[in-house]
Amino acid sequence: MQQTRLIRPEYSERFRCIGPACEDSCCQGWAVPIDEAAYTKYQSLPAGPLRALLDENIERTPGESNPQHFAKMRMGPSLTCPVLTEDRLCRIHADLGEEFLCRTCAVYPRIVSSIDNLPEKALSLSCPEAARLVLLDPDLTTRTGSNGGYQMTWDDKKQEVRELLPFFWPIREIVFTLVRNRAYPLWQRMFLLGTLCRRLDGVAGGEVDRGVIPVLQGFSGAVALGSLRAAMEKIPADLPLQLDMVLQLAGLCRDRAVIGPRFVECIEQFRQGIGYAPEVTLQALTAAYADAHRRYFARFFSAHLHILENYLINAIFRSQFPYGTKEGRLVAEPRMAREFALLATQFALIKGLLIGVAGFHKENFSEDHVVHTVQAASKHFEHHPQFLERVHELLVSTGRDNAHGLTMLLRN
Repeated sequence: MQQTRLIRPEYSERFRCIGPACEDSCCQGWAVPIDEAAYTKYQSLPAGPLRALLDENIERTPGESNPQHFAKMRMGPSLTCPVLTEDRLCRIHADLGEEFLCRTCAVYPRIVSSIDNLPEKALSLSCPEAARLVLLDPDLTTRTGSNGGYQMTWDDKKQEVRELLPFFWPIREIVFTLVRNRAYPLWQRMFLLGTLCRRLDGVAGGEVDRGVIPVLQGFSGAVALGSLRAAMEKIPADLPLQLDMVLQLAGLCRDRAVIGPRFVECIEQFRQGIGYAPEVTLQALTAAYADAHRRYFARFFSAHLHILENYLINAIFRSQFPYGTKEGRLVAEPRMAREFALLATQFALIKGLLIGVAGFHKENFSEDHVVHTVQAASKHFEHHPQFLERVHELLVSTGRDNAHGLTMLLRN
């Protein structure tokens, strides 16, 4: 029998909204679903200006069976919530109190899920204050997982078990141990995560002639010994391919009717940081991209190793990687290689944008620029319902949904 510590994101409990002092608005830029319980409360309000405003702007969602998406707020032309005041405060909260907020607004920026009946909250980095809390805390990874002593005991003698769901906690422990393992550069940690996901998919699909436990033990041993390091070092960087994919991903992000001004600013800084213009060749762009990485991005992040690690840790909690979630619950039959491809691609997009932004700001590139870029990009693609599916389609269509193609996105 083995003991596994339950690693959970308790840092989310430290989040506090800063209200009108925030540099962005969480009430603009995306759809706001209204749960059935909140809708019923709004229908019971007495006649008055707020009731009239809600009646005018909340509409039932036709054919929707999920009670959390019972209705929706009809957003204005600029995708601004109609109950927002001039000083960017919520009229519902101000007039009626927090208990009258719909679940979406009451919970945000927390991402709530349940694992083994334990509630868990990650943070959406589309909120500037949440992005600051997660990205800039040098002790986030060491504090993650204290959890007041939560542990589980599991039987490590069932060598032939192939079902993945019972091993969520041991797999999460291995994932987080790897993300924190600075004996490997970050791109190699990501490569190893992908390797683990493909092996576990092979176990579940019967393609690997071992059970979950032997695969986990063998993988942990290989990481500890460094036996995969030589093979990883032989994988060459392919910056033209990487930059081309980042440009395509940025294009997917821009393919929306309304683009927030903060994200527009990020994209423009990225373009200027790599010298983008329609007539500039990919070769010239790649040279500028490599220069921005070497002179500004790598120099900054070598002194701030925790920032990108923290981004990955929160992303892992947010999506319950490598399982994925559906309506706040773990996917029972996960496609772990696919979950890794989506995680790696989002990370590559964020990193690519940061390289260009670093090239734009040069020696002045700072934590504030990192928070601005990550927050603006996260707000844009985290709340784009089709974004992840289109990302996966792009990976498949370009033949990059494999170990080699994803490594090209990650290595500089």
